[in-house]
Amino acid sequence: MAEPSIKVTFLGGLGEIGRNCAVIEQNGRLVVVDAGLMFPEPNMYGVDIILPDFRWLLERKDKVDGIVLTHGHEDHTGALQYLVRDLNVPIYGSSLTLGFARHRLSESKVGRNLEFIEVSDGERRKIGPFEVEFIPVTHSVPSAMAIAFHTSVGIVVHSGDFKLDLTPIDGRRTDVARLAALGDEGVALLLCDSTNAEEPGFTPSEKSVGGALRRLFLERPNRRMVVACFASHIHRVQQIIDVALEQNRKVALMGRSMEANVKLARKLNLLHVDSADFIDIENVGRYAPGEVCVICTGSQGEPLAALSKLSRGDARNFSVGPEDTIILSSHPIPGNEWSVGRVIDDLHRAGTEVIHSGHEPVHASGHARQGELRTVHQLLRPKNFVPVHGEYRHLRHHADLAASMGLADDHIIICEDGDQVEVTASGIRRAGQVPAGFHYIDGSAGDLDERPLEERRMLAEYGVVQISAGVDAVAGNLAHPVKVTTRGWFEGDHDRGVVEAVTAVVRDALLESLRGGERDSDALAKVAQRAAGRLLGQKYRRQPVLLVAVVVL
Repeated sequence: MAEPSIKVTFLGGLGEIGRNCAVIEQNGRLVVVDAGLMFPEPNMYGVDIILPDFRWLLERKDKVDGIVLTHGHEDHTGALQYLVRDLNVPIYGSSLTLGFARHRLSESKVGRNLEFIEVSDGERRKIGPFEVEFIPVTHSVPSAMAIAFHTSVGIVVHSGDFKLDLTPIDGRRTDVARLAALGDEGVALLLCDSTNAEEPGFTPSEKSVGGALRRLFLERPNRRMVVACFASHIHRVQQIIDVALEQNRKVALMGRSMEANVKLARKLNLLHVDSADFIDIENVGRYAPGEVCVICTGSQGEPLAALSKLSRGDARNFSVGPEDTIILSSHPIPGNEWSVGRVIDDLHRAGTEVIHSGHEPVHASGHARQGELRTVHQLLRPKNFVPVHGEYRHLRHHADLAASMGLADDHIIICEDGDQVEVTASGIRRAGQVPAGFHYIDGSAGDLDERPLEERRMLAEYGVVQISAGVDAVAGNLAHPVKVTTRGWFEGDHDRGVVEAVTAVVRDALLESLRGGERDSDALAKVAQRAAGRLLGQKYRRQPVLLVAVVVL
């Protein structure tokens, strides 16, 4: 009889920030943990979002028993709208997490027939062959959960995103007592958040941000305060509202996701504010600057978000200027630094005061630092460990931390997207790989693969070269001369020399091929393309997109 085992397959979130998705497998049945997206880098031209590659999962969709969501952030739930088009299984999560997910799914017009199952702190659910336990943890969004899978080889704990905040805004702390109890029962495998594994010490409490905001508001009683933060950061929004109301300011919300999330959080009694304390964003101009606080989206420099529109002067309801103070109550996600910097520059051009986490403590991370990670490792005492959620250096630091606490090297595996591990009573081993590349989504073109994306990069870096010629099939010569047209090149004497060189080498190649008896237009076009590509690549170190047309007359 085969030794009991469980497998974990990582489809995203390892070696990057975003696209978090893992699959737990026992006895051939699967449960998915999270389905997140990632935002593109500046050189991913035209790409709106990046998803996990779900092919391996969808090939086994008849074996999937459910999707478990740790919390409501887009890097953990944003790919649901694409996954559920082909995979209709129950989705488990807290009421707020499912509320965020439902909103996104309804915006995308998918998920009408899906089953959403709300779970509460400490609840256990039977999902396929697993008994799944939902453990409260603190994070930068309310109602975040760690997940404990009770399996045939022991307990598998997925930490989700977390920190050990002893003074959370809502009083809901990470359940360290239950984590310690799980450690006593026996944790076969720990999958743990690694985002801040490089950082020593402990992450500041979310409550510390409120003190900084209060001081900044008090120092600027006559200025209009505009605070940008994640729309999902309900605790941050609560603190901003509290500070504003203390100073008798009215609060205006700006950004569709901010309005929707605040409405949901109030409905679930997770955000406490009276309707009378709000004003419509259209009425901001009717109040003196010192009487208003605007809470908006766009702290990551998203081009269509509220803050970016304000920075460009494109907002319909009001414009910012010397009487305004903008607070970016967040920290740029890796890859967004350029976008955030551009927004800050534009705000300064408008004469606006800008405050961000670089010079004021207006943000506290939602991820555990080394001190908290050591505490969790000590509580759970896992037999095996795989660091998750982070770039490779974060995973490496977290693995080193686990080793420093006495876990043997052969019980620690650093994985990347596509890796599978198998856990038995005797230990952990690598169990193969599955396809797990980037799945690009272009809002106008739909799905993209690497080829058009690479062509877009080449167009951006080197431009395009169009080559045309007409061939007399009977005479075996050129009826119309070779013509070379470029787009996206610098204009100058050197480039004219390059064009002339390309024209000559293509002409010579075509004439040689014609003398050899070639008359097929496609074959002649390939001859011209090879000749031009060889010259541009080898001599001029350029790789433009080549568009070649040879017409045989």
